[in-house]
This record gives sequence, C-alpha cells and structure tokens, in this order.
Amino acid sequence: MIPFDDFYRELETTPLKTGIPRFRDAIDRRYSHRIHGDHHKWLKAYRELPALAADTVALDSDTVSAFRRQALLPAEQRQLEGALQQLHPWRKGPYQLFDVVIDTEWRSDWKWRRLAPHISSLQGRMVLDVGCGSGYHCWRMAGAGARLVVGIDPSQKFLFQFQAIKKYLGRQPVFYLPLRSEDLPPALGRFDTVFSMGVLYHRRSPFEHLEELRGALRPGGELVLETLVTEGARHQVLVPGERYAQMRNVWFIPSAAELLHWLARAGFREPRLVDSNRTTTDEQRSTPWMRFHSLENFLDPADPGRTIEGYPAPHRACFIARRPP
Repeated sequence: MIPFDDFYRELETTPLKTGIPRFRDAIDRRYSHRIHGDHHKWLKAYRELPALAADTVALDSDTVSAFRRQALLPAEQRQLEGALQQLHPWRKGPYQLFDVVIDTEWRSDWKWRRLAPHISSLQGRMVLDVGCGSGYHCWRMAGAGARLVVGIDPSQKFLFQFQAIKKYLGRQPVFYLPLRSEDLPPALGRFDTVFSMGVLYHRRSPFEHLEELRGALRPGGELVLETLVTEGARHQVLVPGERYAQMRNVWFIPSAAELLHWLARAGFREPRLVDSNRTTTDEQRSTPWMRFHSLENFLDPADPGRTIEGYPAPHRACFIARRPP
C-alpha cells in the first residue's frame, strides 16, 4: 500500500494540522479498507520503476518533466517505459521522465494555459485540487509557487500514476489523496484556492458539491471551477439520458448563465465566466499511452457538433468566484 506519512508530516507545519485525524480516518475508510482488485498489479508496476535520479525538474512548462544530463541506458529505457505502460491508460498530462514522453489522452496543458491568466497568484498559497486525476495540474500549481498542493481523486490507479511521477520529481509540496470531495473534513475552511475541474457534472447534487468546495476554502479564498456547459440563457440545463459522449455518470450540464446563478445561490461572491471553449479532437484523443476510444469516437461522424447520442458536443467553461470574507 502507498503510505501517507509524508503528507501528515507536511500538514504539521500548516493551518491544516488540526484536520490530520479526520484525514487519517477518511483515507482509512476510502483506501486502506477498500483495496481495488488491481491494486497489487499497480503496486508491482510501481516497484519495477528503475532507480533514477533527476538533475533537473520542470513544473512550470507545458510538459511536467524530470531530466538528467546522461541519457538512459537502453535497458533503463525499456524498464522505465514498460513499468509506466503497465499503468495504462494515462489520461491527463503530458509528462516526460528522462527519455520517456508520456503523451496522455488530454493535452491538459491547454486547459492550464487558458485558465492561468485569470486566477490569483498561487505564490505561497495552500491549494486543493478536487478530481485531480493523475495530478498533472497539481504539479503546475506547485510550479506556479504554491506552498502546498493537495490533490484528491478516488481512483487508486491515478494514485499509482501520481506516485510514479513523484518518484522522479523529488521532494515537492504536492500530495495525492484517494478521496472524494465528500470525504473531506467538513467545513475545513483552510485552503486559499480550491480547484474543481471536470467534477460538477458527475455529481447527482451539484449544490452539495459547491457547498463542499466553499467549506474547504478560507474566508475570502478563491474557487476555480471548470465544467461542461450547454448553450442557452438562464434556466437552461441539459439533463442527459443514460450516457453523454459515452460517459454514464453525467447528471446536469447547465448553461454558463445558469451556473453563475448556481454559484451565487451557493453563497459565492463575484462569480464570473473567464473562459469558454469547445473540446476538440486535438485536445482529447487516443495515443500510445491511452489506446482506448476517445473523443472522436464519441461524436456523431456525420455531425461532429453533436455527440453520438445527439446532444451538443462537449463545451467546457471556467468560472472563478470567492468565498465571502
């Protein structure tokens, strides 16, 4: 199992110190006592990663990277790539570990470039990334100067992908917890910035999610919310059937105007839309590191402006709001 002792030690130096017992309890319930059936396979792959030391790391570039001056030996290259491929599919990135480039399904750097100009400086801030996937954006947040970054996502495979990257990036104030937002200690009220990207439409009750996010923020803290939106004015909400773009658990897709209203109703101040962008098959696609179907397979081949179920094609937007002081 992956230990979390370094995370607890880090919290001892922060205002989150009082939440350590509740974090321990949540991790025990969600991870320690609910091991995935493939856990041992992923652990084996993680242990097969070669012992390599990086001379430099890059957290503030499009590709999160670890480098050394000396090229890998062919055997080291095969061992590293083979172990990483056992953690397939890789969804969020890109990464480069020495001579191995992990070309992930999503060009997550594109999303970061769209939202980074609009958020408050992360320098010295404590940051929470809800639904962080394998942690790509967590590393970018650290590269932007965050004092502490905590990423949460219930996927145990993503946990091992994160740990594989962390093995080569060295000691950084970035941690992954295999938790959902509803597992967080209630009314924590300590994070300066909370990100929720690609989560809201997966929640049966979007207002509960917004309340969880608000509760994690300190008074005056900033929320960065990225989610699917639909076209239309106020009160327009798409409620898909069993699937949306082949995803089963999509519940509510509001218009941008309606989501601004939701944020205000949930108690946030100054909500604003800062980016709106249709997802393209250049940004989300199959690669050698994600060999399953991707966006192009989920769109109507006769009309790429619609999903194969007949709904408007995925359109994503980013909103920023604040918890009241």
